[in-house]
Amino acid sequence: MPTLYLGADASTVAPYVIFSGDPWRVEVLKKYLDNPQHVAFLREFNTYTGLYKGVKITVTSTGIGAPSAAIAMEEMYEAGMKVAVRMGTVMSLQDDMLGHFIIPIAAMRRESTSKTYVEESYPAVADIGLVNIMNRTVTDFGRRYLNGINCTMDGFYSKMHDSRFSKECGIDMLRTFEELKKLHVTGVDMESACMLTLGRLMGVKTCVVTMATVLENLKDTLKGQDRTDAEDLLCRVVLEGIYRCHTQGENQENIGSC
Repeated sequence: MPTLYLGADASTVAPYVIFSGDPWRVEVLKKYLDNPQHVAFLREFNTYTGLYKGVKITVTSTGIGAPSAAIAMEEMYEAGMKVAVRMGTVMSLQDDMLGHFIIPIAAMRRESTSKTYVEESYPAVADIGLVNIMNRTVTDFGRRYLNGINCTMDGFYSKMHDSRFSKECGIDMLRTFEELKKLHVTGVDMESACMLTLGRLMGVKTCVVTMATVLENLKDTLKGQDRTDAEDLLCRVVLEGIYRCHTQGENQENIGSC
């Protein structure tokens, strides 16, 4: 029976699942799959399953934020997911990382959704084997990566970017960014901590591969073709990383052992 929100089931979902925040970035991923089958496009969840170099992979979207990301994780787990990769963009707190990869080893849980599953002291940690594969893949594509700690928060206009309303409320974005820099946080997003936490609880090998497309408070951003090219590269790197994960798993006769 198809799941409630994604319309997926064990017959339409692969053991390897790539999660994109943007539903339309899934259409970019689809271009690199052979024989992609459209599972469903319901609400913010756009899902395809196809083959990359002979490996069956599902690509789906989560929309923005931890609550919908948790729904996507839950329903893909119900359908048989064994390896999960969040593929998306991130706000870098290091100016020299704009246009480069941030692959966090862990994340601060400042979103609220993961707290409905487990107490806050439970860490949001990536699968190190999967992280190492993605690191090598980025390097082989001739690009630079940073393994650090992300911070995941719920409020975009209350914590990450000035708005008319946040200014009227006297919210000091600079204070948040300075605090995180002192903690050596490398990037800020709205999904990673929740997805890493759920992956650990589910026994699903999970990591996050992000492209730094903006700097703190949007003081600088990738624009136009640079942004398009960066997101296309992100898609290709993650697909290749999943393929390498599968190949390593086959060699060890255990899917998801990467």
